[in-house]
Amino acid sequence: MDHLFQAIVIGIVQGLTEFLPVSSSAHLILIPPLLGWTDPFLNTATFDVMLHMGTLLALLAYFWRDAIRLVSAWLASIRDRSLAGDPDRRLAWLLVVSVVPAAILGALGESFFDTFFRDPAHSERLYGVCALLIVGALILLAAERVGRRERPIEGTNLVDAVIIGVAQALALFPGISRSGITIATGLFRGLERDAAARFAFLMGIPVIAGAGIWKLRDIIGAPQGSIEYGSLAAGFVAAAIVGFLSIGFLLRFLRAHSTGIFIAYRIVFALLVAAILFLR
Repeated sequence: MDHLFQAIVIGIVQGLTEFLPVSSSAHLILIPPLLGWTDPFLNTATFDVMLHMGTLLALLAYFWRDAIRLVSAWLASIRDRSLAGDPDRRLAWLLVVSVVPAAILGALGESFFDTFFRDPAHSERLYGVCALLIVGALILLAAERVGRRERPIEGTNLVDAVIIGVAQALALFPGISRSGITIATGLFRGLERDAAARFAFLMGIPVIAGAGIWKLRDIIGAPQGSIEYGSLAAGFVAAAIVGFLSIGFLLRFLRAHSTGIFIAYRIVFALLVAAILFLR
């Protein structure tokens, strides 16, 4: 029962922090040791895959109309060999372009980042995660100060897509945040806050799907009896439900507010965790 409860809590954390610009990877690395949770299964790539599949389901449930429309537009552009002045065809191709650098850099660095900061033998690396949370906060703060926030998502161009795609690779560092760095980069490029978030979420569909499919090999190759299916299901459902709610909240919030509350949270959380680790 304890394992099931822990899986649900971690799923809730994943659902919240995958989409809010506060770094899901940092929270998933820092929270279990802070709470004294030592179940090794909850720190495996297998469990991580199912959490991300849960957040992927949340994205598809929230953006299913956009996804169908954009995929149809993309296929039509291939059939006609033309964008035909269609903003959906254009946006679909920009999303494809943005995913390419993220996919390449992610595949190259995934194995290192999946293990380096999660190694229980080197607990001092947790301080590095705290530092990266603050770095990510400062990037968001700079984006808020510099960004003109004048272009809707329809104004996204090829340069935006490439730069946002490359920037997303920084999310391999736990603490930077995939949504945080893509939203910040969108702001630097002059996108409106909710436009930057929407582009980040739409971009996240193929990115998270690709990463999940890539990591499924860990589930397929796992030794028999090593998978806790109850914990997998609990984490998946919790991440999906909370993730869906988080997407709607953030899009509504950014229409009228800055990311200041998330910047402050990241700094306070990082300093608090670092202090707890130091005093132990």
